[in-house]
Amino acid sequence: MVVNLARTSASTELLKQVFQKIDAQSCPKTFNFHMHTIHSDGRLQPSALIEQAIAIGLQGLAITDHHCIDGYKAAQIYLEDWQWNHPAAKTPHLWSGTEINANLLDNEVHILAYAFELDNSSIKPYLQKKATTGHAYQASNVIAAIHDAGGLAVLAHPARYKRSHFDLIPAAAEKGIDGVESFYAYNNPNPWRPTALESKQVQKLAGEYGLFNTCGTDTHGLNLLQRL
Repeated sequence: MVVNLARTSASTELLKQVFQKIDAQSCPKTFNFHMHTIHSDGRLQPSALIEQAIAIGLQGLAITDHHCIDGYKAAQIYLEDWQWNHPAAKTPHLWSGTEINANLLDNEVHILAYAFELDNSSIKPYLQKKATTGHAYQASNVIAAIHDAGGLAVLAHPARYKRSHFDLIPAAAEKGIDGVESFYAYNNPNPWRPTALESKQVQKLAGEYGLFNTCGTDTHGLNLLQRL
């Protein structure tokens, strides 16, 4: 267990360094921190996702299936096998990830968890392939569980909810969120690109509240360079 925690700590610190450098050009061809597989509501097999990530030349990524890490586990095995068979090739760094439903200001939001210890008891209630209820459903408790597991918590697509991101981001920051998904394509453009106005607004709020900026395609289809 000590070894696992040490690895998680190193992985989290590496991710923090990456998040500090994320900008509007980072996604989708350098980093991508929001993707789904057949293990939640996506269409990609984990192996196909990793194949695309390698072909694109991604430096780092996270699979964020809803309340589930089965896709991440399968992708990690596939990536390790691929690295073994291609020792000289550059391969992306794969962080653990999941997307968790939570209540924030009486509004359902999604919180992305990254670089957490898979077997930590605090995170396990959120990895049962369904949303939690009651006390565990509150954003403050979701964020605390992610932190207990050594991970980072990020508010997903903050300008996509019924409540304004101008309200949600300060509230999330007060509850200990680490970052916000600043660069997100709200209108599903082709080619993928972050929506300019919302990204600028979210990035400004992130700066005001000392939060990391992240990016992701939120892929649900068969192409990592698109959302749907």
